[in-house]
Amino acid sequence: MDELWSRNEKRRWLLTLFLGTSALYASRTSVPLAIPEITKERGWSKKDSGMILSSFFWGYTLTQVFGGYLSDRIGGQKVILIAGIGWCIVTFFMPQMIWLFSDASISVNFIVFIRVLHGAFQGVHFPSLSSLTAQKITEKERASFFSILTSGSAVGTLFTGVVGSNVLEYYGWPFVFYCIGSLVLLWILLLNFYALSLNRRKNNLYLPSKPHPPLYIKESLPVPWMRLFTNLSFWSCVLGHTCQNNCFFLLLSWLPTYFHDMYPEAKGWIVNMVPWLFCIPCTFFGSWMSEKLISSGYGITATRKITEVFCLGLQAIGLVLIPLAGNYKWALVWVSLAIGSTGFHNNAILVNPQDLAPKHSGSVFGLMNTVGAIPGFLGVYLAGYVLETTKSWEAVFQTTAAINLIGCVMYVIFGSGDSIV
Repeated sequence: MDELWSRNEKRRWLLTLFLGTSALYASRTSVPLAIPEITKERGWSKKDSGMILSSFFWGYTLTQVFGGYLSDRIGGQKVILIAGIGWCIVTFFMPQMIWLFSDASISVNFIVFIRVLHGAFQGVHFPSLSSLTAQKITEKERASFFSILTSGSAVGTLFTGVVGSNVLEYYGWPFVFYCIGSLVLLWILLLNFYALSLNRRKNNLYLPSKPHPPLYIKESLPVPWMRLFTNLSFWSCVLGHTCQNNCFFLLLSWLPTYFHDMYPEAKGWIVNMVPWLFCIPCTFFGSWMSEKLISSGYGITATRKITEVFCLGLQAIGLVLIPLAGNYKWALVWVSLAIGSTGFHNNAILVNPQDLAPKHSGSVFGLMNTVGAIPGFLGVYLAGYVLETTKSWEAVFQTTAAINLIGCVMYVIFGSGDSIV
């Protein structure tokens, strides 16, 4: 069994991994931000855009379980570093890949492949974080620690929305990728030369008594998948995560296009910044609320359910109201409600695998996120198809709200915070 991190180690890794999650989402949201301009330059259709946006999640589903399993065995920090190098390269050289082929059809297919690769590299990140958190953090601190790490998703998206939008406006879309790719490289250097070097020096202290240190990293325990697969609390967790991801990925991928189409007078940096600002305080409020509920006598199960109801319920309300807004300011309010509510999810279902299977949380989180990524390629692509054929944003948002409510009801009925294995 690995030793828990000391207070100083927790602070160091919290900062390093938080910056990593921020960089991950800055990279992930670069294409959604730039795609209206790229589409105009390359002559792509909405269907083409939907295919490119959704293809990221095809790759994202491929490496979730493998990334979690590998992290449980060799350490999540190593997996995060190796994968980070991959998605850094893809991000920085994306303009060259987009310009590589002059034929629009060939170019779309090639970028779809590159986006699949991008998603595959990024797919290991969150399972690795879950594995590290379960191995190195006490049960009492896991929810708050993990939720802070995942709140980096809002910070990274916010960075793309603010800095990326200004770079896009004044320098053009290629420089969005150069800027974000350069920052990702700086983070990789930090992870490699700071955090990992300190970890290696600590491990070297044990070399004389342990001549084969890799064998002592972690017990090789098989994941009891059948016990998980036959448990309704596991599937309610997976379903709730899938429904929430359907909402989150749709907003993440299509919001720049929505405001570009419906409210062309709106400033890009405002609509790409304001909604994500609300995700950060909601994450911290959800963490505070969870700790308050537990200290007041509520069990882990009740706490997770209450927190998730705030997430899925408020998101559904925001989604229904977005197409009813009379102007872009009210649309921005309801979009902010839907996105901000994601912060509660970071303190509920997202940490639930650590409750259900603390010894195998990386693998279990990977499976949950694999299923949860399906809306990324299916829902995002179908949204593009619906928009191409019906021109109806209302149909897209209302369907997504209904899916949210289904996930909410199922998790409230069958969800649990008790360990299965």
